[in-house]
Amino acid sequence: MTVLGVDIGTSSSKGVLVAADGTVLATAVRPHTVSRPRPGHVEMDAGLWWDEFVSLARELTASGTAVDAVGVSGMGPCVALTDESDTPLHPAILYGVDTRATAQIARLDAELGRETVLGRCGSLLSTQAVGPKILWLAEHRPEVTARARRLYMPSSYLVRRLTGAYVLDHHSASQSVPLYDSMAQEWYRPWARCIAPDIELPPLRLPGEIAGGVTADAAEATGLPVGVPVVTGTIDAWSEALSVGARHTGDLMLMYGSTMFLINTVLERLLVPQLWSTVGVLPGTRSLAGGMATSGMITDWLRDLFGAPDHRTLLAEAEASGPGAKGLLMLPYFAGERTPVADPDARGMIAGLTVEHTRGDLYRAALEATALGVRHNVEAMRAAGADVRRVVAVGGGTRGGLWTGVVSDVTGLEQEIRAVTLGASYGAAFLAASAIGDADIDRWNPVRERVVPDARLRSRYDDLYGLYLRLYPATRDIAHALARRQHALADDPPR
Repeated sequence: MTVLGVDIGTSSSKGVLVAADGTVLATAVRPHTVSRPRPGHVEMDAGLWWDEFVSLARELTASGTAVDAVGVSGMGPCVALTDESDTPLHPAILYGVDTRATAQIARLDAELGRETVLGRCGSLLSTQAVGPKILWLAEHRPEVTARARRLYMPSSYLVRRLTGAYVLDHHSASQSVPLYDSMAQEWYRPWARCIAPDIELPPLRLPGEIAGGVTADAAEATGLPVGVPVVTGTIDAWSEALSVGARHTGDLMLMYGSTMFLINTVLERLLVPQLWSTVGVLPGTRSLAGGMATSGMITDWLRDLFGAPDHRTLLAEAEASGPGAKGLLMLPYFAGERTPVADPDARGMIAGLTVEHTRGDLYRAALEATALGVRHNVEAMRAAGADVRRVVAVGGGTRGGLWTGVVSDVTGLEQEIRAVTLGASYGAAFLAASAIGDADIDRWNPVRERVVPDARLRSRYDDLYGLYLRLYPATRDIAHALARRQHALADDPPR
């Protein structure tokens, strides 16, 4: 048995070919960028998702290896609207990093009631929510919603192009606030009719269910055999958690990527305004999740400002800077913040700067800022009743050692790193393998190393965390005033 897994991410699409025992046979990557046409707007052409899938599939199967099943995943929740012929009508609006729909969030809160939404959907309306973004399109691009008939996310769009099936997995639907009833685990038609009256919402499936087989047209485009089963798939972070075995109650996945994502598997639905309560990927499971709007994005931004030196060079300089970054403290809110702050107008902050600070100090402060954000989320999870027993790290940021070490030192949490850290594409492949046979992720991907916190640094980072918690409320009004200026400049740019 050989399976293909493909994930459509924020900064790249990744594919992996995996043998029956979990051995990675081949990998391929297609880097891409998001479009930021205005401050707070983050978009991507849905057609790119299919083009890159085709390119990845053809490269990975060029040797003639037969593929027995296909798994897919992708960033989300996203809003990609198409007409009845599946032609995209507008660039896909991405997940919580797109903050354009704040006015629509406020209006829906007033109309539906914040607590009512939380109780029915498991999460409050936020920049992560699907419903407000559909309303934004209805108000600002009425010609789009007038023709819109279907709603897609990257995984469901690939499934449609591969099999002709129009489906969405329950987990992705549970993030489509306020369109989904997380208690009944079905679309909530009264609110859906008000927000998206002309859109046919897709039938719901489990992420690991087979959605259909590869059609003749898709086979011609991709090189995959006709009839090969394709699973429904899900959102990338949850596929990533599955890829490293974070699936039992008390497991917490930390995804080190362009953004930082945290997923804790819980026994029952936990409702907390600062976090997201969702349906899990595996049958009968629930998740309590959090997501930071930036993490690796900040280090990439700094690297560009520094003239694009190698990341390894910057990591070495950051390590030499030492704990505390020589008196710097950064707020990692460079694209607003998702959880637990839930403030799209929060802004990045670097406090304590002097002319003596170096780029290594700034890079170290960025790593520590994301670690402090992780601690903030974990403490919010525990306050909500979550049981964090085991932490599993995954993603590109786990390579190199310093970043994961900083996170363990700041949070006091030991982290497991598995042998394969490819992430969501590997999780998608595992879902595909499980759909057609017997696959065990712990055999596929055993623990490679453990990152243990340095107890000698605990008090120093406890003090820094206390300052971190004070810095945002102390500067929030100034950040919001600056955000208003940024929005005004976007509406009326200087000539």
